[in-house]
Amino acid sequence: MRLATRVSLILAFGLAGCGGKPDGATTKPSGPPATLISIAKAQSIALDVTEDTLGTLEALIDPKIGAEVAGRVTAVSAHAGDRVKKGQRLAELDASDFQIQSRSDSAEIARLEALVAQADRFAERQQSLVAKGFISQNGADDSIAQRNALRAQLATAEARSGATRNNLGRTTVVAPVDGIVETQIVSPGDYVKVGDPLFRLVSNRVLRAHLPFPEAAAARIRAGQPVRLELPHLPGKFLRGTVEDVKPTVNEASRALDVLVRIDNDGSLLSGGTVNASIVTGRKPAAVVVPEQSVVLRPVGKVVYVVKDGKASQRIVEAGLKQDGRIEIVKGLADGESVVEDGAGFLTDGAAVAIKASPAHQPDARPAAKP
Repeated sequence: MRLATRVSLILAFGLAGCGGKPDGATTKPSGPPATLISIAKAQSIALDVTEDTLGTLEALIDPKIGAEVAGRVTAVSAHAGDRVKKGQRLAELDASDFQIQSRSDSAEIARLEALVAQADRFAERQQSLVAKGFISQNGADDSIAQRNALRAQLATAEARSGATRNNLGRTTVVAPVDGIVETQIVSPGDYVKVGDPLFRLVSNRVLRAHLPFPEAAAARIRAGQPVRLELPHLPGKFLRGTVEDVKPTVNEASRALDVLVRIDNDGSLLSGGTVNASIVTGRKPAAVVVPEQSVVLRPVGKVVYVVKDGKASQRIVEAGLKQDGRIEIVKGLADGESVVEDGAGFLTDGAAVAIKASPAHQPDARPAAKP
């Protein structure tokens, strides 16, 4: 009897340790909770075939302003970062030497004009004396030659005076185009010679984009193709352009093909900056696309999850082009099928899912008004 009692106790404790429950007790469901997801439908749309790259911008109008005459800088009116208009004064050079030369030229011109006037009168008198027979024609010819020589000297003096006036005007350095002063090289007191740089000006009105592409893309890119440009510093803003030229050689250092795109700037692009570019090389009339977050990477490859009977069913797909937040599904999914969008990265094959209710169908969470 004592042995039977011990056996009964051992069996009772063993059942308790294994989680045994008396008959009639309820069992809670096991397993992780359902993942909250949203779904999206695969759509068939026309999709541009593009070649994408990151390029750099340069200004087509990038003048370096140099001194046209020698002299000492007396004033600087523009500084780095200033916006200037065409013809606006940037600096002044010492003009005293040219002013003195201009006065000297004016005096020389006045002297020669007086001599020419006198020579004209003398030549007329000589002609009248020849007509009366008082002198020979040789004497009249000499007076005419002297008058013509004086006229030539007067023309030379006037030309020299014009050159002096031009140099006097060049002592005022002006902007050749509208733009921005990128670099101010000189300061008041500096002595400059002809050709010495004074300012570096940049105009962002017209820019050129240099787009590097691998050699393999050379057969697909040609002049005239449309280009879509996205600005890194202005997300969501796009500009349009066209391929202007494709250089016939490959860069020796980078082994890249240089594609040139001319851009009319609306003020949002900066010379020297970067730009994301997509050249449209073709078009697919019917491509099945889904949101990019619907495609996730798993050990079997790229997959999407199709909801079936409250569970996520894994579907292996072949992805293609990406555009505007969507990705092309080349194989593995048909138009109109629903796939998981938000929450796809947290799923596994066969995981339980619960679809989010849209805001329009969510219950009103506001407290009821008190009576």
